[in-house]
Amino acid sequence: MASVLSRLHALLGALWWGGTTALAFVAVPVLFRHFEQPALAGAAAAKLFAAQSVGTVVLGMVAFVLLSRPGVAARPVRGLWAGGMALAVVNQWLVAPLIVGARASGGNLALWHGLGSLLIVAQWLTALVLLWRLSSPVLTTQHQGH
Repeated sequence: MASVLSRLHALLGALWWGGTTALAFVAVPVLFRHFEQPALAGAAAAKLFAAQSVGTVVLGMVAFVLLSRPGVAARPVRGLWAGGMALAVVNQWLVAPLIVGARASGGNLALWHGLGSLLIVAQWLTALVLLWRLSSPVLTTQHQGH
């Protein structure tokens, strides 16, 4: 059973990293190439990033449930999940409203947009490190109970 839970945990990490990769490096750039008006692309991208943030939090919560089960190695990756969830929450519920406000008021849009982009890249890197650790032969052996 621990092996199944460990594989499910790795699948959650892959979904997080893959979703962030597809969104940040494929979907959003395509939006900006497709729409003639950057504001339309930006609005669509904001909705996609909002879904990604919620998805990150949901995946992280499910991972924490899995990590609470016996036989699933938790210590090396618990902080990565918590950090990724924190990055998503900060980006969506603190920075995103500042981006919208700056766009509406003529504020420092470049600053807030840059910070939001940095937080997305930080999530992507955190998910990558998580996957790297989950694929470690040492962790794999621990997960299998050897």
